[in-house]
Amino acid sequence: MPQPDLKIAMRQTHRKLIGTVVMIVFVCVYALVAMALAQGRITEASKPVQTIAYIVLGLVWVLPLLPLIKWMERKDDPSS
Repeated sequence: MPQPDLKIAMRQTHRKLIGTVVMIVFVCVYALVAMALAQGRITEASKPVQTIAYIVLGLVWVLPLLPLIKWMERKDDPSS
């Protein structure tokens, strides 16, 4: 038996609102995790390793948010 197509039409403004809230929550949680990692393990490493770790921790948060950003920026479906 085929499943019905349950597509919920959501306007871009609603996607941006939801995405912004999700991004703020994610960045706050990520910042806490990154600070815990930096305080716990990175302080014992050599200076070059610390530098690389801080660069990676400072940039890696973007990767999980890229699909969310693409979803937020998707244009509205003209048929809805």
